Amino acid sequence: MGVCSVVPEAPPRERVLALVRAFREALLTHRDGARVYAGTHATGPNTLGLAGSLVGALREAGFDAVAALEKALLLMHFTTGHVLEEQAATGGEAYSHLSEVGEHFTTMNYADLFERGIRLMTTDLR
Repeated sequence: MGVCSVVPEAPPRERVLALVRAFREALLTHRDGARVYAGTHATGPNTLGLAGSLVGALREAGFDAVAALEKALLLMHFTTGHVLEEQAATGGEAYSHLSEVGEHFTTMNYADLFERGIRLMTTDLR
């Protein structure tokens, strides 16, 4: 079953969730899948099919065409970025210092980490 054919009869929200989950799984299927995907301007039938299916489901959920496209792109970009982090977080076993914190890579709270980072970078501002 392809990413675009996921639960075509489901309600819009469930279809969007299933499509994004399937996209994530498709990226995870390939070593560095997110990096390869992010490094290209993909306009093939799979990418356009996914975007079209997401836009269609979002339109059915009440979004206008532009808002649906923007939401679809945000979901795809978020998924790609998340998988980039997920795939980068594996394989640290070969590096002694990373193997000590390997599990933390998959359980850390990225929002908290972001907040700590921006606070650290702005400590010299008053």
